Amino acid sequence: MSGNAAGERGFNVFCIGQAGRLGYEAVVFAATFRAANPDFPGRLIVGEPQPGPLWPGDPRIDAPLRALLEGFGAEIVPFESRYFGERYPYGNKIEGLAALPEGQPFVFFDTDTLFTGPLSGVGFDFDRPAASMRREGTWPVLELYGPGYGATWKSLYDKFGLDYESSLDRSKPDEYWERYLYFNAGWFFYRCPHAFGERFLDYALAIRDDAPPELVCQSLDPWLDQVALPLVIHSFGGGRPGPKLAGLDGAVTCHYRLFPLLYARESDRAVEILETAIAPNPIKKVLKEYLPLKKIVYQRKGHAIREMFDRTDLPKREQAIRNTIKRAGLWMR
Repeated sequence: MSGNAAGERGFNVFCIGQAGRLGYEAVVFAATFRAANPDFPGRLIVGEPQPGPLWPGDPRIDAPLRALLEGFGAEIVPFESRYFGERYPYGNKIEGLAALPEGQPFVFFDTDTLFTGPLSGVGFDFDRPAASMRREGTWPVLELYGPGYGATWKSLYDKFGLDYESSLDRSKPDEYWERYLYFNAGWFFYRCPHAFGERFLDYALAIRDDAPPELVCQSLDPWLDQVALPLVIHSFGGGRPGPKLAGLDGAVTCHYRLFPLLYARESDRAVEILETAIAPNPIKKVLKEYLPLKKIVYQRKGHAIREMFDRTDLPKREQAIRNTIKRAGLWMR
């Protein structure tokens, strides 16, 4: 389905919300989404894990946050955690897909995302899935005498009967991490959430429970979703995003990760959109209960963080940014 066809029919935007940090982030997500997309024809859906044996407490969104989300037109849709839960909360994005309407195109976003422009400007091709390229070479971590990038990734393609060679970016040198299909799972899309979610779950569980020998020294926590995702996308005929998707992680969305990082490295426009969207008193009254929002945004400590960095010459590794903020006593999540 072309981007224009999807725009006429509408598609669903999906994120995860639950008690604690993700609930507060979901309100920021919904507030900036509605500000940037007032006439969006699809549905804004917030997946909510339900109480069960895999959650030690109640993961449902608190009532004041729920009221704000519904005020922004978000539909809070429950789903059961059967395989991941508290031990691997990143699995929410995998299991939550089953709660979406079957056969309707969807775009998943991590909840720590701001909307800085309309999604109507993004050329989604829902027949060819893709995901975010805003990532670092976090996985695999090579051991001195262990297999290299190629052998590690090829073992996974072989496990699922996928064509490894066609996944490679041959403009990058052999054994350089960017040669291999690897995404940030901060956004991805496809024409059917059930088909995508079922395969994502199958692959993730197979990797977690029966990994190839080449992965014996590799950690899958928290990387399991990002290890499985490129395999799923490749299996459906997708791949690296093309220029029509440049607005994601660009002029349309901002995956800020944490509020201190947002102020350290994101654009003036992203900061302005955040502060404007959550300024009204009914929103502020609820969101200031979350310490990072209270300190970083409402008490403007974020601007002190902002002055520490030159956004035209940021450190290449995120850890260096974090360490600078921590030394100033302003790191919080």
